[in-house]
Parts: sequence; structure tokens; C-alpha cells
Amino acid sequence: MSDALLCVNDLKKRFVLGGGILGLGTTQEVDAVSGVSFTIAAGETLALVGESGCGKSTVGRCILRLETPTDGQVVLDGERIDDLSPETFRKLRKRIQVVFQDPFSSLNPRRKIRDILAEPLRNFGLVRTRAECDRKVAELLQIVGLSEDVAHRWPHEFSGGQRQRIGIARALASDPDLIVCDEAVSALDVSVKAQIVNLLKDIQKKTGTAFLFISHDLAIVENISHRVAVMYLGKLAEIAPREAILRRPRHPYTRALMSAVPIPDPAMRRTEPLLKGDVPSPIAPPSGCRFHTRCPFVEERCRTEVPELRPVAAGHLAACHLNDLADGENPLLSAPPVVA
Repeated sequence: MSDALLCVNDLKKRFVLGGGILGLGTTQEVDAVSGVSFTIAAGETLALVGESGCGKSTVGRCILRLETPTDGQVVLDGERIDDLSPETFRKLRKRIQVVFQDPFSSLNPRRKIRDILAEPLRNFGLVRTRAECDRKVAELLQIVGLSEDVAHRWPHEFSGGQRQRIGIARALASDPDLIVCDEAVSALDVSVKAQIVNLLKDIQKKTGTAFLFISHDLAIVENISHRVAVMYLGKLAEIAPREAILRRPRHPYTRALMSAVPIPDPAMRRTEPLLKGDVPSPIAPPSGCRFHTRCPFVEERCRTEVPELRPVAAGHLAACHLNDLADGENPLLSAPPVVA
């Protein structure tokens, strides 16, 4: 933990819903994040995956201080940042940046590209003169594969992929240690997704920037991540190195997510059905294991006992009662691959 760039310890976020007109109605509480813990090393990409509504974007927003955690700790390079005052945190803001999901709404339509990229440079005191600012803007555009000539154009003149490149350039302006990519490629065409993923990988090689890559697409995650953390209804189901997660998952939900990845080769076939059923309401999550209402391997203890996220192999943690069984009796290990 001490060697990690970012440590998230038992993070919790609760939202209060309802209240009606003038706040006089009945209120409800929802635990969007329920005790999530993980680390990210310098220069590492941790992918945080799960279905919509599982809480992964809320985790990212809590790290960025766009949401205030209800409980838990967020530690950056040994310094706790979740309880800092806004004034104190502003000094650290340049070390953690974000690339938002929608490239069409994340850029100010009333500002030219030069001004969009110059804003963080000025805010953090990274440039002193206009000439120095222009040189830095041109450098940022070059890093993301755009000509410096586009600096004097407006956001509406660009495609979605180009706008996302500009969003990445803006995130890089402060030379951050960590960038949170919140579904940064989900709104793009397939071919453009690949280009942006390759760009992020190239940037990481050159700068050593760490990424928290939030996504629901395991096909994309496979190409960019070093480790993968799988979330379900506000909790971590599994976290492990990429190869271990994709080749030998130790949680039924991870297998279910893999079964939803499209197969490009028509000669290959699935060995198990797609994930079935709807996600339960986070306002009243199931007792015991939260996945038991959709799990093909459910047992009686799954309905009452909450499984602990614990080591099942080197660097591999999973929260599933099946891992208490011997390897030869564990259906997760004896089941055939998701794709044959």
C-alpha cells in the first residue's frame, strides 16, 4: 500500500433520494459505493468494470472530489486527500485529472480550442507568457495527434474522436500523475475507440501517467489494463491482473460479463448463455451475496452470508463462497471456457 500512487480504502458513498416538494415527502437512501478498496501504482492502468449503475463512476467522482465520500479514505502518494479543504485540495488538483465520457458536452462550445487548453495552464501557473502558453498548447495538440493549426477552431468543428483527443490534451496540460477515464471511449465508434485506446497507451509509455479506466466493455479493457477490478451493486466482486481475470475468473459475475463480449470469429461458439436477469435495486440490495439472484451456481449460504473479498491466488482477490471449496470441487475452475 505504501508503494502505491493511489490508495482507496473502504470507500463508501450514500445518496439521499426523494423528499418530494419542499422536502416534505418520504426520503430513501442508496449506498452507491459500499466499502471499495484498491490501489493504483505509478504508471499502471487499473480498469474498473461493471454494468451501468454498479457505482464505478461514483468511485471515480469521489477520487476526483466531484463527490464527497460518506466514509473511507482516498490517499494520493501517502497523503490523505478525501478530507482536505477545497482550498488545500486545489493545490493537488493538477495531479489528478479526468477525461469525461461525452466529448460533445465536456468542451465549452463558446471557447476556442486554444483557450480550452490554456485554461489549466494558467490556473495552475504553468506558463507565464502568451508565447509560452501557445508553445505548450501546440505541444499538447501534437501529443494527441492533432495539428497545432486546430487551436483557433471551435469544438463544433470536430468529430467525436477529435473532441476526445482534445479532452485528453486538456487532462495532460497539468502533467498529472493520475487520469480518471470515465467511460472515455463508450460514446465513440469502434474504429475510433481503438485509436483512443492506442493513444492512451502511447501517452502512458511516454509520460508514466497512471490511469483509472472506468468501463463496461471487457473487450476494450483487455487491450489497455494491467489489472482489472469488477464491481457489482456497489461492491468489488473481483480484482486481479488482467490475464488472471480474463482467463481464470474466480467470480460468476466476471464470467457473466465475459459472456457478453461479442465474438468476432464465426467459427467460435459460446459455451454458456449470456448474463440473465435484471440488476436488483441498489436501494434494497439482496441479502448475502448481492449477485445470488442471478448466479447460476447459487447455494443456500449465498442468500444469507456476505462473501469476503479475499486472496484466492497471487495478486488475485475474489468475493465468492465457491472459492472456499477445493479446486477440484469449485465449478468456476472446472467449468469450460466462456468461448470455445
